[in-house]
Amino acid sequence: MKLAIIQFEPEFGDVLQTIEKLKLLLKKAKKADLIVLPELANTGYNFDSREQAFDLSETINESVFLRFLKDVCRDYKFSVATGFSEKEGEKLYNSSVLVDETGVKSVYRKLHLFMNEKNIFEPGNIDLSVIDHKGIKLGMLVCFDWMFPEAWRKLALQGAELILHPSNLVLPYAQSVIPSYSLVNRVFIATVNRIGTEKELTFTGQSIITGTKGEVMATAGLSEEILMVEIDPKKAEDKMITPLNDAFKDRRTDIYE
Repeated sequence: MKLAIIQFEPEFGDVLQTIEKLKLLLKKAKKADLIVLPELANTGYNFDSREQAFDLSETINESVFLRFLKDVCRDYKFSVATGFSEKEGEKLYNSSVLVDETGVKSVYRKLHLFMNEKNIFEPGNIDLSVIDHKGIKLGMLVCFDWMFPEAWRKLALQGAELILHPSNLVLPYAQSVIPSYSLVNRVFIATVNRIGTEKELTFTGQSIITGTKGEVMATAGLSEEILMVEIDPKKAEDKMITPLNDAFKDRRTDIYE
């Protein structure tokens, strides 16, 4: 399958302008089977207040942004995973949403909130899970979830072949750790960061796609960029490190859980 990530700068607070940017970028990536966009791609990131975030956010079922993605998926016959500022009743979630030509296929809500996100969003209330999407076993995480190896391992133990990781990274650490998570879990990972500056925050770009042996398959710089690679998701079923060592079966769960 062809996997693509789009590193770009959403237009803060202006979903229609962001859609205009994405029309061109998604067209350029139309040969992909699956595309991943950054965290909070529908709103931007650095809100002044929870009230501002609430006003800018959308619900899953009534979203101009997700409806646009559904239409593009139909036109180009691909799927898109995107970061999404999600409104549900009076609550807000920092979510990742998988969309195809039929609409929303899966929603994940960020478990580990970073810095001021704790004043805006609710911690995720949807369990980590893997879905079979068009023959590929997919898991999703969002940005600061990267810090917690348990999240990656749980998805891998459930059979994830590819983990999608929309991000708005400002710390300089995650991109260097992602290859290790691919290696120890023997999965593909697509970490897509954004670029640009919002008030005091500057985002670090350097989006990265890694393979099951920890190899870097593609990496971006600090500007707008589309990365596309060909992957064989079934390679993630092979957990053998040596002919006598299985990365999962050799775990000493009698000693640690």
